[in-house]
Amino acid sequence: MKRALMPLILGLAVSAGTPAQDKRTYQVIGRILQSDGTPFLGADPVVFLYGAHNPFHGQTHVRPDGSFRFSKIAPGTYTLSAAVPRLGEMRKTIEVGPAFADSKGRVVADITFDRSVSWAKMDTVSAAELSVSEDARREFRKAQDCLSRRDVPGAIERLTKAVEVSPQFAIAWNTLGTIAYQTKRFDQAEGYFRRALQEDPDLYAPLVNLGGALMALKRDKEALDVNLNAVKAMPGDALAHAQLGKTYYYLGRLDDAETHLRRAKTLDPSHFSYPQLTLLEIYVKRREVRAAIAETEEFLKLHPDSEFVPQLRKFLEAARAHLSASPEASGASPVREP
Repeated sequence: MKRALMPLILGLAVSAGTPAQDKRTYQVIGRILQSDGTPFLGADPVVFLYGAHNPFHGQTHVRPDGSFRFSKIAPGTYTLSAAVPRLGEMRKTIEVGPAFADSKGRVVADITFDRSVSWAKMDTVSAAELSVSEDARREFRKAQDCLSRRDVPGAIERLTKAVEVSPQFAIAWNTLGTIAYQTKRFDQAEGYFRRALQEDPDLYAPLVNLGGALMALKRDKEALDVNLNAVKAMPGDALAHAQLGKTYYYLGRLDDAETHLRRAKTLDPSHFSYPQLTLLEIYVKRREVRAAIAETEEFLKLHPDSEFVPQLRKFLEAARAHLSASPEASGASPVREP
């Protein structure tokens, strides 16, 4: 591929894009269903909505017919999570914005529960968690309420009180770390995630989050070990595979990177880590034009509101022009740099 194509995408794989500015709010509606398409009866699932790139927490119960609703949701990228008692948790990335909303401002997001890839481990409760005081739990719930209103300073204040009352409150430490990471305070995020793991070494969330923090701090060799452990602990988590794939990419191990990024796409095609962008970088490095075009087209279909859309459309135009003009690039075998 011509070198002129490289500047059009350089840096996309290491950034977390957000949809363009949109001051409207939306409803997120959907259903939580079993694999046969029927709702859970008597299981009382709970649905959570987490901000993928910005601090936010929402929570609602599921109606008997399996339906749920979140109101007044700002545009952006979110993780939708369905937790079913005794069975586990399913997660998927959703985009909230004009490209996915109907005329009434509703974004439909269903989850079909697949036990083979559910986060069943999330239902376990550690001894440290059981020892957390009710006062600390109360502060944690207040912090969640703050996040539902996007009151980040208020959430930090409540979480800080929670860990002061119960220093063993690993989930609160992890939430502090998540907020720090999303507000780009990566050194603090690392410290919070490590403290969470110190209090509860078996807790998965701070493990995979620590891998992300180390990547943000450009400590890729450390991140590799953490992300390998995250994949081993939760092989059905798209984030773990995406982070491991990106870490391999940063370390120059492109084949390993491709394997895990493709696994991330299989688990969650729209995942907020944007595995397509790193795969795009890989295929540009390899001069695999058709594969690069395919990843670009997939990303544009899945994330039409992304801030990267204009830049990617320019790349797509240039790549297609190169493909049509280059006999080598149109062959069955990829053209690699020497």
